[in-house]
Amino acid sequence: MKFAYPLIDRYILGKYLKTFLLWLVLIIVIVITFDVSEKLDDFLKNSAPIGEIIFQYYANFIPNFFNLYGPLFIFISTLYFTSKMAGNTEIIAILGSGISYRRLLRPYLHGAIILALGILAVGNFVIPRSNIHLKKFEDKYIHTHHRSYYSNLHFQTAKGVQVSAYSYDVNERSAVFFQQDSYDPSGELKVRVSANKIIYDTLDGTWTAQGMTQRVFDGDKETMTTLPKAKLHLKVKPDDFNQASKDISTMNSIELYHHIQHETMRGSGAVTAAKLEFYQRILNPLAFIVMTFIGVAISSRKTRGGLGLHLAIGITLAFGFIVLMRVCAVFAENGNLPPFLAVALPQLIFGIAAIYLIKKAPK
Repeated sequence: MKFAYPLIDRYILGKYLKTFLLWLVLIIVIVITFDVSEKLDDFLKNSAPIGEIIFQYYANFIPNFFNLYGPLFIFISTLYFTSKMAGNTEIIAILGSGISYRRLLRPYLHGAIILALGILAVGNFVIPRSNIHLKKFEDKYIHTHHRSYYSNLHFQTAKGVQVSAYSYDVNERSAVFFQQDSYDPSGELKVRVSANKIIYDTLDGTWTAQGMTQRVFDGDKETMTTLPKAKLHLKVKPDDFNQASKDISTMNSIELYHHIQHETMRGSGAVTAAKLEFYQRILNPLAFIVMTFIGVAISSRKTRGGLGLHLAIGITLAFGFIVLMRVCAVFAENGNLPPFLAVALPQLIFGIAAIYLIKKAPK
């Protein structure tokens, strides 16, 4: 039996997707114009080829922009075409033909789900890959000065192995005032290795320690060894020191999940930002559905203010949503708000608002 999608659904869904693409293209053109004017000096100063600017930078810049502001675009586009339908009394005609308001929402829901599933796949796997090329371009032609020094480092490299260092030089692969403590399963300190400076040997994978002291504890007994220079086989690699330099935006969600597990084991302060990124990739596609329903509820009534009034109300709500997302993220990074709740709370609040507005919308 051949499935026939209803004509009214095709009409609304077509308007939904085409208007969204139109707004997306228009806003991206405007944003790229401003971005080019801002970065033109960097492009010229570092002799960036036009081909790389177009195909490596902006071709990978657009998916990021869509992922970040997609819910705002869908909200504005929903307001726009639904307001025009209401102004042309199309909504009244549809409801007057016997179609319920809930039935009217079905093609909107279908369109929102299509876009939400698309951004779920793109945000979790495509954009991280494009971010690799984007970052390479930025490092080469825009952000030409790179951080090569980290200080006050404290982390865990394996279960029962705690490492600290006053500073670490990425270029030299060396740490100053290094200390590694090894504990047994009961939590008792067994071995402490400290050095004024350690330098990594890339040939044999060992560390050359200057001013090394090793203390071995056996109950109340302590054995201390002091050497001016020594080769050490430590449970730490150069990459463990500069974990902060890893860009989580270049990891797909599977890699990001494992990164979160590793950072949690290390006791790193960067785990909160990684969890926020992970939960945003999973939950933010829901914003397409929430913002679509809010847009329909606001714009389906014919008013004297027409499209202008609907856009004013809608843009205010959309920016309120974005501000709330940012505020929650800041509380998660600098306060005690769990990362999952920081991402879910704006969705929940505006989801409740969407349900309320749909119920109060004229039927």
